Amino acid sequence: MRVDLFDFELPPDRIALRPVRPRDAARMLVVEGENPFADRTVRDLPRLLRQGDVLVFNDTRVIPAQLEGTRGEAKIGATLHKRLALRRWQAFVRNAKRVRPGDRIDFAQDVAAIVEERHADGSFTLAFCGDEPVEALLERAGTMPLPPYIAGKRATDDQDRSDYQTMFAREDGAVAAPTAALHFTPALLAALDEAGIGRETLTLHVGAGTFRPVKVDDTEAHAMHSEWGRIDAATAERLTAARRAGGRIIAVGTTSLRLLESAADGDGKIRPFEGDTAIFITPGYRFRAIDGLMTNFHLPKSTLFMLVSALMGRERMQAAYAHAIAYEYRFYSYGDSSLLLP
Repeated sequence: MRVDLFDFELPPDRIALRPVRPRDAARMLVVEGENPFADRTVRDLPRLLRQGDVLVFNDTRVIPAQLEGTRGEAKIGATLHKRLALRRWQAFVRNAKRVRPGDRIDFAQDVAAIVEERHADGSFTLAFCGDEPVEALLERAGTMPLPPYIAGKRATDDQDRSDYQTMFAREDGAVAAPTAALHFTPALLAALDEAGIGRETLTLHVGAGTFRPVKVDDTEAHAMHSEWGRIDAATAERLTAARRAGGRIIAVGTTSLRLLESAADGDGKIRPFEGDTAIFITPGYRFRAIDGLMTNFHLPKSTLFMLVSALMGRERMQAAYAHAIAYEYRFYSYGDSSLLLP
């Protein structure tokens, strides 16, 4: 499909630079079948779902993966993307023309890495020097890797260390937050429990590739980034059983959805999964594992807007986003939410 079919105009002031407080006070646009759009809040979620439904969260934890350094006199920025080995990470590099394999990049706080390889997508393998765990180095020298549409408008600060982390964050490895889950609070979880709505967790380490623009004219020419994920056997079995009992599987975020769909077989049974997924979901895709999606509002011509268009229909989502813009919803990572129920 033509990529320009997924374009829309977004006023810059609709981009949220900070989350609302408390988190579950965010607005939520409900898009259910062909019903009229409903303007609700995230706190309404227990009343919008049914007893026996299951919400699936991503428990990945964002690491401070943004590094600033130098190679000689050249200023170099690096955003870690994906762990390759114990001390090796794939990274997207700013000012990459000044970097070659074999170069040493010196970051802050005596952290350094050797450039080992350049990949086809323009990223590099960085091998970190020394014996300390890379996570310790990042805690010392790194900052939270805010999306470009936020970082381009304000500096990252200490508040982002908590704001850009979900309450489910447990497994270190993401360089972008699974932002749909940023809206959840202990009070909201208690209300969901009381309503008989289940919850499960999986792990998908979100990579920096999620922010990279689609640079081709046709979706078939786009090379999707890969990310590592895991669903254990017990979780897979419970999810399959819940769906067979009549419950709906509601993915909280596109990361959860992509991993669930990667793990499902042709009959919709969710299998245990551990490894990389590069699934690219566009209109025409037949969903096998999920019955709904809670997600924030995405960028024009992005793979994520293509995904929600595959779930609900492109024209339906164009209309939903036009409604959200007209009614001043807040967009992107720190913005408001939507609940999509085909």
